Amino acid sequence: MDDLLIKDATIYDGTGGPGFPGHLTVRGKRIVAVSEKVSKKAKRIINGSGLAVCPGFIDIHGHSDYHILINPQAESKVRQGVTTEIGGNCGSSAAPIWGEAAEERRESSRKAFGLDPQWKTLREYYQELTKKGISINFGSLIGQGNLRSSVMGGKDGRPTEDELKQMIQGAAAGMKEGAFGISAGLIYPPGCFARLPELITLGKTVRKYGGIFAFHLRSEGKEVIEALQEALKVGREANIPIQISHLKLSERENWNKIDTVLQLIEEAQREGIRVNCDCYPYLASHTVLTSILPQWALQGGREKMLSRLRNPGEREKVKEDISREYPDDYWDNVAIFQVLLEENKKYEGQKLSQAARSEGKEILDFTLDLLYQEEGRVTATYFTMCEENLKRIITKSYCMVGSDAALRANYGALSQGRPHPRAYGTFPRILSKYVREERLLERSRAIRKMTLDPCRKLRIKERGVLKKGNFADIVIFDPQKIEDRASYADPHRYPQGIKYVIVNGKITVEEGEHTGVRGGKILTLA
Repeated sequence: MDDLLIKDATIYDGTGGPGFPGHLTVRGKRIVAVSEKVSKKAKRIINGSGLAVCPGFIDIHGHSDYHILINPQAESKVRQGVTTEIGGNCGSSAAPIWGEAAEERRESSRKAFGLDPQWKTLREYYQELTKKGISINFGSLIGQGNLRSSVMGGKDGRPTEDELKQMIQGAAAGMKEGAFGISAGLIYPPGCFARLPELITLGKTVRKYGGIFAFHLRSEGKEVIEALQEALKVGREANIPIQISHLKLSERENWNKIDTVLQLIEEAQREGIRVNCDCYPYLASHTVLTSILPQWALQGGREKMLSRLRNPGEREKVKEDISREYPDDYWDNVAIFQVLLEENKKYEGQKLSQAARSEGKEILDFTLDLLYQEEGRVTATYFTMCEENLKRIITKSYCMVGSDAALRANYGALSQGRPHPRAYGTFPRILSKYVREERLLERSRAIRKMTLDPCRKLRIKERGVLKKGNFADIVIFDPQKIEDRASYADPHRYPQGIKYVIVNGKITVEEGEHTGVRGGKILTLA
């Protein structure tokens, strides 16, 4: 007897074809039939009348590397239909990491999460997740920033021959232990100090093992064209598949560069470069507030950065450089997301300009004071994008969906602060706003962007399509009711309309509620 029968549903198998009426049966961790007829009984039967059934969503761009240890139920991810997340994005991964970088990460993790990470290798990190038990499947990229900081600390400059050799060895070790590729966050230290030859060399190393190279571009604003050309050159020179992470154009004066950006990607594809992108369906980005600081102020790591903010002369130079980079009204579009100190919690959710006025301070003085008090550990939301560009990007056949978010929960440690609503609503928002309401995408096409396409890009086998023999990662949702409910003002809200989520054959969400099951697996590059 089969374990589960989903009957009389509309099935979207993930290939992009239209939905069709049918039944799906599961035995153990696998799908055993997708058919028009019900031929067997099952221990559990779900009536799928009026519901859509599709593969579990693959979040190709997540940041739950540490959060999944705090909340292994992966609440905000699995409740929106995500059955697999790929972490280690934007140049930062849980592993591999060693030396002083590992010590600094350990200290930071204690302060931010109450965690005490002892691992150094990707294998050790995966063992920790396996021991904990997780509710979704999880895989990782190697953070290029991890490699560089483990070898070079936070200093600027080109690596010596020996330093580059150590980075290559770290990348090779991570790939052998199952990483799906490497990622770079070229606006963050120490990734921002990496030059093209270093990136190409690491790309060639990862290519040998079949991995991809994911790029948080060096600029998503004034120099977005040059930044994209840099990433494409790595793809060309290293002959490695490229993923442009959370593709966007920030700040109004750059919105009109969308034609050139898309043209560059499509020209590269015609040239033979295997380039894709991902995006999230919101108009605000979210990252650390230190990203506004000039690169020179970030050199040498956190303590040297704080020393510069404390030194009156260097602080004035920081302010001058920021003023040249950002217009005065920019700060009306930047909201404080999360701080650590209790006395600063009152600022969470406020725009920087608003918070500064409340304290009677000039905006940059307030901002640098806050960064100093919080030792740089401030995150912010940036309202700098436009809807027209988002729609053009998301409809491209080469664009996938990624939340760019760490998992959250509406209880416990991960309920603190005001996260970006994408942590709770990315995938339902695609299916409600852009499929049902605006009809920008056909449902079958949208589902493929969230299932088969990322599996093909990452070479994840036996997932992403509903067919006999594949793992039973399944989402059952009401296409008329599915909707994201999280907002910037009230972000800790799970979506509606997700009826069931099944991970490796185990019902993990039932009638919208988490069952407590932890049936997720560590995924590695085949």
